Amino acid sequence: MISRVQRPPSCKADGHRHHVVALVLTLLIWLWPDAGPASSLVTNWGGRFKSLNLRVEPAPTRTSTGGELSSNSLRLSMQAEMPYGLVLETALETSLLATHPADLVSLPDSTGNRALDLTEIWGEGNALSAQLQVDRLSLSGRSEYLEWAVGRQAIGFGRILLVSPLDIIAPFAPDAIDTEIRPGVDAIKLQGYYGQAIEIGLYAVLGDRVSDSSLLLSFSGNTGGTDVLAMTGTLRDRPMIGFGLTYDVGGLGLNVEAAGYAGKLVSSPGGDLRHIFSIAALECWYRFSGGLILTGQYLYNGAGVDHPADYGKALESAPIKEGMSFLLGQHYLLLAPSYEIHPLATLSGLIIWNLQDYSCLLRPALDISLSDNVSLMIFWAWNLGDAPENGTLARSEFGARGDSGGFYLSWHF
Repeated sequence: MISRVQRPPSCKADGHRHHVVALVLTLLIWLWPDAGPASSLVTNWGGRFKSLNLRVEPAPTRTSTGGELSSNSLRLSMQAEMPYGLVLETALETSLLATHPADLVSLPDSTGNRALDLTEIWGEGNALSAQLQVDRLSLSGRSEYLEWAVGRQAIGFGRILLVSPLDIIAPFAPDAIDTEIRPGVDAIKLQGYYGQAIEIGLYAVLGDRVSDSSLLLSFSGNTGGTDVLAMTGTLRDRPMIGFGLTYDVGGLGLNVEAAGYAGKLVSSPGGDLRHIFSIAALECWYRFSGGLILTGQYLYNGAGVDHPADYGKALESAPIKEGMSFLLGQHYLLLAPSYEIHPLATLSGLIIWNLQDYSCLLRPALDISLSDNVSLMIFWAWNLGDAPENGTLARSEFGARGDSGGFYLSWHF
């Protein structure tokens, strides 16, 4: 949830980054209603504070010690309605991370899918570190048949709830606690509409190098009660094609998604493991009359490996380093039950079961609504499976992890 995904080093100078951050901060101050020529703007302000506090038990490896962490962030966002139907959206987020020991985890890397480095970090690698980033900075507009946006924005694909093979731009990890706000990416988005059932989109997502950029074409529509989603293009130098179907049968929801890729830098350090690979999933969900909601999914992860001895290769592969995939194996069963025990309290759970090495993640949670804008989640995650042989050689995916738990507090204002 917090550990850094390794990225290639940026080629930009630090001075350029500081100048850009200063420019954005100046722009936010200028747009404040009491400052500058803002009388013609309609601004909406909001924000969120979140706090994740976690105890991590030592993993069954030779080097693991366990520890505690507290990750806290404050987000301020603004949306300004401008003349000619234009909308300017900005968001600043500052984070403070306290860890014991100091090297337990680091602040999350936010450089993926971003051409400009608008992030500053202080005290990296220390017991106390801080981060300031611009997570939104976009200009958008729309007409009756067309919608466009340029700049740092949120882009998401796919309809599956747990692990969506089509959610290929900055997806969430399957065990992520905080999935409320999708990270912003630097992109140009153009969407066209035909009636109320057909949408065609063109997306250019920019990285700090040409090989880290993506160009995607998507199609979505509805026919006979079935939602259809298709996409093609290049994902960070990989040709890809994907499709998805969503259907409801007597209250039983069905979702099918699949994406195929031509691998890049195969057999090279940090490249893909195969010349051709695919990721596919089948998800079902059902709401029972007693209030129980059950979501289940089978996932085929072609970016992973089929034997625990090769988990190290998967960890060093491009899909893991890019945040494209978070699992090391190939075949998984995921379950996510939810039951409302009180209007203000919900019991939920997450099970991720590796069907090859029979290890699993089991995480029960209690979600409590403290007020209209404040929520609290209390959880514990057990990682079950064979421990590494001699503390180093992996025998299962989740058996090499330590248990963890704590609470997550979120306040919207």
